[in-house]
Amino acid sequence: MANRIFVGNLPYDVTEAELREYFSTIGPLSYISIPTDRETGRQSGFAFLEFKDRAQAGEVIRRFDKQSFKGRPLAINEARAREDRPQASARPPLSRSMPTAVPNTANQPDNDPNRNYGPDAQPRRSRSKMKSVIRADRVSKGPMREVVRGQVFLDDEDDDDYGDYDDYDDTESSEENTAGHERDADEDNA
Repeated sequence: MANRIFVGNLPYDVTEAELREYFSTIGPLSYISIPTDRETGRQSGFAFLEFKDRAQAGEVIRRFDKQSFKGRPLAINEARAREDRPQASARPPLSRSMPTAVPNTANQPDNDPNRNYGPDAQPRRSRSKMKSVIRADRVSKGPMREVVRGQVFLDDEDDDDYGDYDDYDDTESSEENTAGHERDADEDNA
């Protein structure tokens, strides 16, 4: 068993002194590392501890694994080397290649003869058909009729101010409008 152990599920506000005090009941710690997040600067919630003796590291794993520390159950096991850990497929490896002066056009889709996406798709609509439909709708239909909506509520005192509305007959104007529209339609058809 290695001398280095991994301690997970730590509270984010834990200090090195608190960890040293908690794990010193087994033996003195030779190294403590509490990683922090690069972007936020906040602790990552885990730490690496190192003991001088392998027996002490084994005892810490046996005794403190799944024990509560500041209200959280710890996950303690042997720290593995980077090569032993399984690689996460979601995270691509970091490459720090320098840009070159000449762009590499070998991987461009236009230059690769093996890339065949098939024939071009047909357009969804034809503009020539739409123009003929629009021209057919452009027939003169005459002036627009005025639509009067709503009711007028007048008091007896206000009748004198607005003139005599009782004499107005709306049916005459609508009949005249209808006759005018029919006359316009006959002229268009001729």
